[in-house]
Amino acid sequence: MKLSAALLALSLTAPIGLSTTAATPAQAQAATTQLSPAQATKVSQQLLEALRQRQASVLHQTLTDSVRSSITIEQVQKRLDQRTAISNSRVVGVSPGYRTTTVDAVVTTATGEETLLIVLDDDGKLLAWKWTDQVQAIETTALAFVKDLTEGRWLMARSKLSLDLQQDLAPADLQRKWTKLNKVSGGFRKIKDAVIASQGGDQQLVLVAVEFGKATSNLFVIFDDRGRIINVDISRDFV
Repeated sequence: MKLSAALLALSLTAPIGLSTTAATPAQAQAATTQLSPAQATKVSQQLLEALRQRQASVLHQTLTDSVRSSITIEQVQKRLDQRTAISNSRVVGVSPGYRTTTVDAVVTTATGEETLLIVLDDDGKLLAWKWTDQVQAIETTALAFVKDLTEGRWLMARSKLSLDLQQDLAPADLQRKWTKLNKVSGGFRKIKDAVIASQGGDQQLVLVAVEFGKATSNLFVIFDDRGRIINVDISRDFV
């Protein structure tokens, strides 16, 4: 399943180049994830235990359908085996957002404490997780793109898009859509981090967690196999 179709199936986002109407604040608030902080904490604790025991099959089963179809159990196991063994873990923060929840966790290893970012969908399924000390090339590009948006560098942000996408989006389009999202979401506070949900295929997905006044929203940045941004999805409730 292609990521664009997967995103549509998840009803998480709509391409910013196609959406033209803005929701009222009341409509936007209604789009907040239905997953409660208590539920998110419970799911995350189960995921952390699976990480501690390096149970790739358990983690693979908890992935959203779209992500699970793009990664094998063996790939998950390889990723788990690359990390130092975990002796303990705890959830330190839960940030409900618009159709997603971002969870901050801390794990204890032989080398000390390490931080982990977990992103869950409406049903408590795992969209992605990331050790925050690791940053890969497409994550760097996604973070730079969103940073340009937050600082009003519309032309610079647009330059990071593929040529085809640039034809659909003028700098003024990016300005209008980001301004609407920022206003409805209670004002930009900070970029938390970026995490890869799918990698290595003809479409690669990076989630950028952005903290606003009212919620933490995960922006979906889609890359092609050469690392070029071919789509950026923001929830249809905002733009």
